[in-house]
Amino acid sequence: MGSLPPTTPDLGPLLARCSFPAPGTPLDCAVSGGADSLALLVLAVAAGCDVTAWHVDHGLREGSGREREVVATAAARYGARFTAVRVEIDPGPNLEARARDARYAVLPAGVAVGHTADDLAETVLLNLVRGAGLDGLAPMLRDTDAGRVQRPLLALRRAEARALCEAEGLVAVEDPSNADPAFVRNRIRHEVVPLLNAVAARDVVPVLVRQAALLRDDADLLDELAAAIDPTDARALAAAPPPLARRAVRRLLTGEHPPDAASVERVLAVARNEVKACEVSGGVRVRRSQGRLFLERP
Repeated sequence: MGSLPPTTPDLGPLLARCSFPAPGTPLDCAVSGGADSLALLVLAVAAGCDVTAWHVDHGLREGSGREREVVATAAARYGARFTAVRVEIDPGPNLEARARDARYAVLPAGVAVGHTADDLAETVLLNLVRGAGLDGLAPMLRDTDAGRVQRPLLALRRAEARALCEAEGLVAVEDPSNADPAFVRNRIRHEVVPLLNAVAARDVVPVLVRQAALLRDDADLLDELAAAIDPTDARALAAAPPPLARRAVRRLLTGEHPPDAASVERVLAVARNEVKACEVSGGVRVRRSQGRLFLERP
């Protein structure tokens, strides 16, 4: 188990707002070398967890080896184990999403990540403009990836993570892609959130986080009610209130990724006997026979 250097200040107030597992629990932490992830490493050790710092090198820019050394040095300083993994990502569209998928593919299940309240608020806005629906407006608060990640720092702010690194004398890696306006999230972070702060004359991040928590409760209730519906029973789907029917269909179709809204509506049209069959994302065909829905996968 790691131990903090004697110069480390009292981290009790920050730890009281984190959600780390019990002391002594093995905890894998994804540490890129940025301020948020370095703060995650420091706080995980301070919480008494048995920490392994995982660094994933995407090989997308020169100098990525230096980032690995930053993490390795920090892990050694705090007594955590260190594991480095390299993944190969081809240039092209959807680079950010493909890099994320490649990263999680090599990280262990249940890995802790350094997402803060600011990341949550930005994701709410990002999903809002993408039309992601209720679940998109309540992200991160309930992991939908079958235990793939933990987010112990969601109650902390990005500025607090940076301040902790400065207090510890840790020089965080600055990823230049975080300032690239080609990524929608960056425009939300650097343009939309500051504009909303100015318009509202307040810090909107806590407001968005509270709204996400309320919507998460609503989504959980709808999921509980929708669980009583057999999504293969066409008559039951057709008779159910649309919000519950949609969630039942999403449960039926969800595989590696959740279905899009258009696919859900096409399946409901089959359940209502408006059409005999349809095709949804992933090449899956859904057909109705004798009052039941059948999925035919390619």
